[in-house]
Amino acid sequence: MPKQRTPVRERFIRVMRHGDVSQGIPIIEWAGYWDLTLKNWLSQGLSEGMDLYQTHEHFGLDAHFQHWFWSVTGKTPQPASHGAPIVRDAKEYEEILPTLYPEIGFDPAAMEMRARRQAEGSALLWITLDGPFWFPRRLLGIEPHLLAFCENPDLMKRINQDIANFNIRAIEAVCKFYRPDFMTFAEDMSYNHGSMISRELFEEFMAPYYRQMLPVLKKYDIMPIIDSDGDVEPIIPWFEAIGVEGILPLERMAGVDVNRIRRNHPEWKMIGGFDKTVMHLGEEALRAEFQRIKPAVLAGRYIPSVDHQTPPAVGLDDYRLYVRLLHEFSDEVAREARAVE
Repeated sequence: MPKQRTPVRERFIRVMRHGDVSQGIPIIEWAGYWDLTLKNWLSQGLSEGMDLYQTHEHFGLDAHFQHWFWSVTGKTPQPASHGAPIVRDAKEYEEILPTLYPEIGFDPAAMEMRARRQAEGSALLWITLDGPFWFPRRLLGIEPHLLAFCENPDLMKRINQDIANFNIRAIEAVCKFYRPDFMTFAEDMSYNHGSMISRELFEEFMAPYYRQMLPVLKKYDIMPIIDSDGDVEPIIPWFEAIGVEGILPLERMAGVDVNRIRRNHPEWKMIGGFDKTVMHLGEEALRAEFQRIKPAVLAGRYIPSVDHQTPPAVGLDDYRLYVRLLHEFSDEVAREARAVE
């Protein structure tokens, strides 16, 4: 591993904005680690007491700081079980409304530290906002949410207008401290056979609110990216058409192919795509996976990373090997890119 690398923010800008991998790629794990994964690693010798960012540093990953703007508060009622509803109608939504969309505040010292790290190029900064598929589902429950597109459209649209207004406030607030390098909308609107809704429903219930939020992001030159699991390839044209620029995590188990996406969408930005199911299978399997995704990486605008969270089957030594090979892969694609300049 080289002692000196181009600062991570410069690598990010080169790769994601200009398609240039000649200085290497950012070495990141964008998602937090599973609790079980960390528990296993602690039993295998990982030092205790590290926060997420210290853990990244420990493994030799590049620094990045995420700020998630939660639309709920500690006073918001909890569902009775996973996927159960919090509210069932407009009256119940009115009742919990005082617990939603909180005032936006920051720890000034933390924000100043992040702004300084961004300015010196040593860290990426990003934010996450609840999207107009994700948030109504959280309030209405998984099954009732899907029914609400037909049975309760006015409530759906009211929630989505409220979340759009909150998100715009959040963007304006954070940009008083720094301008995030990118952001994600939490959506999770696909499963392993494609989108959970039709494009017609997308255009009616989601696109209008994106068309309110995206100009604010563009004003601050913040790169908008969708976070959705499952087979996301069918929905890429929908988001591309309204001005979203990319997607993550690109789950291989759902059939997602980063090389096919790059061929079909040359400017589309991607993060993820490295098949997490091979991470515990040894060096040969890891190297084969890096070679599989190499054409898309060399084409630019793609940062390879675990295609969701590192699973508990991946031991501490497995993960250290993965990170070492990711550094080697970054150097390899940089050399190949420079060789054709």
